[in-house]
Amino acid sequence: MSVRSEILYVDNTRQRKIRNSIFKIAVILLSVITISPIILIISKLIIEGIGQINFDFFTQLAPDTFQAMSAKINGEKIPGGIVNGITGTLFIVILASVMAIPIGIITGIYLYENKNKWYANFIRNITDILQGVPSIVLGIIGYLWIVKNITYGFSALAGSAALAIMMLPLIIRSTEETMKMVPESIKEAGAALGVPYHRIILKVMIPSSFSGLMTGILLAVSRIIGETAPLLLTTLGSPVINFEIDKPTSAVPLLIWNFYNDPNMIDLIWSSSLFLMGFVLILNLISKRIIAHKEKN
Repeated sequence: MSVRSEILYVDNTRQRKIRNSIFKIAVILLSVITISPIILIISKLIIEGIGQINFDFFTQLAPDTFQAMSAKINGEKIPGGIVNGITGTLFIVILASVMAIPIGIITGIYLYENKNKWYANFIRNITDILQGVPSIVLGIIGYLWIVKNITYGFSALAGSAALAIMMLPLIIRSTEETMKMVPESIKEAGAALGVPYHRIILKVMIPSSFSGLMTGILLAVSRIIGETAPLLLTTLGSPVINFEIDKPTSAVPLLIWNFYNDPNMIDLIWSSSLFLMGFVLILNLISKRIIAHKEKN
């Protein structure tokens, strides 16, 4: 190699190192910029909301305006809690899951088993469209279908139906994609042994893809658990604990909205939001662990 070639080689190597360093710094900087809003939000919630978290917060009903105003005047913590919102959220989410999970899994299996049929493609397109529909529109549908014609008033059933519609696209598509990852040889082995088709689905396909199905379900639940707009039009809210499906019930997002409209309850906005964020975070961590376990196996 000539002296000139060596010089060019050294220069090119130095330039590549400089470009790599610039690119690395840019990636780090953009990553910090991306996660900084999340860090600021979480920090704000913890700083403002942790002071209101205590045993009463999880066991007592939400306070009224007079109680909150009296506590603020006396420099005390706002009494009461959000137990009606916590129980209402769990009640509505469980009802929505009971409605959405079986339908979503069955539909996802149908799409997997009939990949190229026009009806399956039609359902797949409708599912994709439904995933992009604003939640307030689903709340209006729940109001028109159930509030006006079935329960004749705001109810937990109406809110659960609206949230179930929101859950369906995630469960359907995750079920279909999970089934695609199950080896065809497993299904063929069951058929070769003379196992009926429905038992192959129930005893072979679903157990083999259980972790993937659970991941889709948990992600769907994580999406609906913080929704407010559909519940404003369907469940309305309740100052007491309610487990009747045809009566109004509360939920943590509804309580946050009510606290927001009352200047005396600002502290409860932060604590309720912190609780909701923590609950969703736990669900997402569970789904991540299931995904990691599935990939190892």
